[in-house]
Amino acid sequence: MAISRPIAFRIFGPENEFDMAFPSGFEHITREQEQLAPFTWFRIGGAAQFWVEPTSIEELAAVVRAAAAEGLMIRVLGGGSNLLVRDEGVSGVVLHLTAAAFAKIEVNKKRIIAGGGAKLGHVVSTAVREGLAGLEQLVGIPGTLGGALRSNAGTHGGDIGQWTTSATVMTRSGEILTRSKDELRFGYRASSLDELVILEATLDLEMASSAMLTKQMQQTWILKKAQLPSADQATSCIFKNPGGVSAASLIEEAGMHSARVGNAEVSDRNAAYIVAQPGCTSREVIELIELIRKTVADRTGVDLETAIEIW
Repeated sequence: MAISRPIAFRIFGPENEFDMAFPSGFEHITREQEQLAPFTWFRIGGAAQFWVEPTSIEELAAVVRAAAAEGLMIRVLGGGSNLLVRDEGVSGVVLHLTAAAFAKIEVNKKRIIAGGGAKLGHVVSTAVREGLAGLEQLVGIPGTLGGALRSNAGTHGGDIGQWTTSATVMTRSGEILTRSKDELRFGYRASSLDELVILEATLDLEMASSAMLTKQMQQTWILKKAQLPSADQATSCIFKNPGGVSAASLIEEAGMHSARVGNAEVSDRNAAYIVAQPGCTSREVIELIELIRKTVADRTGVDLETAIEIW
């Protein structure tokens, strides 16, 4: 299904906001110049001008309205698995939604209702434990449920969008809306959910044996783990797979399987990943991304699409 608004590889340039003050009344949940590197899988990049951790949906809405009134750019940082932060950091507000109010997971018969801040792994394991089939194939995919819905996370066997029947979102003006199944559009690694925050989603699954699902999940994870970079590496998956072929195979075909810029290098386990070695900068990762894209396009005729955001 075609998606009219691409959401991958959004590059946000620096705005003239660094001399702006954050609205008063939120001092207890706000920090200035918070380093973002520890919250991303790449573990590099600069600081957020304002780092805000709301404790409730009502508080989140108040923060969003106040920031919007001041003209401050607002971003949401989820699991940080598909994010690269520029070395100079970002102006405006970065929201971090880790409070319990954003991470609940409820089960009602064949239905799971979960907060957008819930870890996708926790949603998957809850479904498997409750004998609900459909999500077990998503094991090993990092990040939050909100991030998974926004990018329609999936595998060759299916994606999360096919099980999603509704989503509650918050707009950039702080308004809360519910998107029904008829309003939702899911495509390959993309969705129509482009509002500021995905607060909650409802997933309608199928009944199955919990023991069988557990075995399937374990087998899937073993196969995936063998093809991923080591867990102790600072890394992220950079490229989407074009139709019918993997990005990794195209990168290898183009002779870029061992490409490197400074301390940024292509993973030796999966060429669709870039690894940030000690001392790496975000600029080096960005330069390597562009080098790979240009070389693959020149040598194979395929324009690789990126699956990572750059702030």
